[in-house]
Amino acid sequence: MIINDAEQHQTTDLITSARSGALRVLIVDDEASVRRVMAAVLAQLGLPCESAADAEEALRVLETHPIDAVISDLQMPGMSGLELLARVKQIYPQLVFLMVTGVDDVRVGVQAMQQGADDYIVKPLQVDGNILLASLVRARRVKRLEQEVENYRHHLEEIVAEQTQQLREALRQIERSYDHTLEALGAAIDLRDSPTAGHSRRVFRYSVEIAKTMGGLEAQMRNIGMGAWLHDIGKLAISDGILLKPGALTDEERRVMQQHAQIGYDLVKGIPFLAEAAEIIYAHHERWDGSGYPRGLKTEEIPAGARIFAVADTFDAMTSDRPYRSALPFKASQEVIERGAGKQYNPQAAEAFLSIPDEIWNAIRRETAASHAYGMATARDIHTLNDMLKPVR
Repeated sequence: MIINDAEQHQTTDLITSARSGALRVLIVDDEASVRRVMAAVLAQLGLPCESAADAEEALRVLETHPIDAVISDLQMPGMSGLELLARVKQIYPQLVFLMVTGVDDVRVGVQAMQQGADDYIVKPLQVDGNILLASLVRARRVKRLEQEVENYRHHLEEIVAEQTQQLREALRQIERSYDHTLEALGAAIDLRDSPTAGHSRRVFRYSVEIAKTMGGLEAQMRNIGMGAWLHDIGKLAISDGILLKPGALTDEERRVMQQHAQIGYDLVKGIPFLAEAAEIIYAHHERWDGSGYPRGLKTEEIPAGARIFAVADTFDAMTSDRPYRSALPFKASQEVIERGAGKQYNPQAAEAFLSIPDEIWNAIRRETAASHAYGMATARDIHTLNDMLKPVR
């Protein structure tokens, strides 16, 4: 009695659930007698239904009537039950689908479930309404769970997309903060060493232009630009008596001055977004033949950005005014760099530099001179680098 009571209680719950949810059923069978029997059983259960004599008619009913479940025969003229199943799963994936099979078609019924049917019923139809109802309600519950999972997945994707967008915005803000930090540092360098004001800005642009011409350095471009921009940051620690001395330096003063490469490296190496640029700062006075300082690096030991910078630095030093001489013409600096290729300068960097027309260098000097007119570095200089990161076409 306990078991029977439990079964009866479960059945009552299923019937109540189906009726309260207004489960609407479509019967699909080419035999009118089967449709009538099935409709009568569903009517006793209080479930509204529609019927169709074949798969094509069923699809038309689905287009015009609100349906929650389909009970379809397997073997029908024209489109089969399996073909109807495939169409319904494609167009109406939320619908419950029960397949009706003959005794000899049980394996096909299992195959139908493997292809997406929610359950199958075996002919001849001596239908137990409670079993049919249980199958319908159980399948609908599974569908609802599947829909809840799908809704949760979509919601999760929306959350991930929103958080990704927030992260991107945060990274953009951090990058803007980095840019402002670089501006301030560049301004400090230029203001500290007024006789070479604008030098950091120019070699920044020159180095990036040479790197673009060389090609294959897109991943390093930003570090090359930042290293060039901040190459003289170590001079902030050099006394004015040495840094601003109008005449020639003594050997001791020159030794002190040369320490700025090490000092600059020590200043920025611990800053994560400047760690790679720090290597360029450290090596920006190294020479291809090993005659530079502070470590006497040579050839491939020198970071790529520092090899490029050596060319850009020489070019700017020779073509800019100095307290002890006026700027030299571009041709003079180009001849020096051409003669020094393979000695002081990396051959590839020198070759790339020499291939760039004078019009480019003139344009850069005009742009940097306009920025310098404001008396400090501007965001435009740093933001220009982002445009330069685009690959050369």
